[in-house]
Amino acid sequence: MRLVAVIMFALMTAACDQEQDITGSTPACPMRNYSYNPRDMNQCVNACKSCDHGTTVTCTTSCSLKGAR
Repeated sequence: MRLVAVIMFALMTAACDQEQDITGSTPACPMRNYSYNPRDMNQCVNACKSCDHGTTVTCTTSCSLKGAR
C-alpha cells in the first residue's frame, strides 16, 4: 500500500509544470522596442518594472549591472 502511494505521489509531481522565471520572458515589450535607452537609469528601471514585473530594488540592481547610470 505504501509503495502504491509513493508511486502515485511521484506520478502526480512529475505531471506538474514547474513555474518558470518571468524575468526577461517578454522580449516583445513595447517599451523596449521604441523609446528605451538601457544606459539611462530611469528608463531602464521603468522598462524592467513594466516588462519584467520587477521591483524597484531588483530593477535598480539589474540596470546598474547592465551599465545604466
